[in-house]
Amino acid sequence: MTKEELKQKVGERIVHIRNSKGWSQSDLARACGKDRQAMEKLENGKVNPTLYTLLEVAQGLGVKLSKLIDF
Repeated sequence: MTKEELKQKVGERIVHIRNSKGWSQSDLARACGKDRQAMEKLENGKVNPTLYTLLEVAQGLGVKLSKLIDF
């Protein structure tokens, strides 16, 4: 798996979990202390997030970090 594919898969996973909760990107951004544009870039695979950023997102979504990265 390439870095680009990994970023895309993580972003897709975040979108899937967020949508299952009925949340908007803004809802998720508020839950994890980020701005909506940052969430958009993360979900679209445009950024290479740090492990800590992924932890913040996982906590905001109320899931374990492994849920975002377990393929």
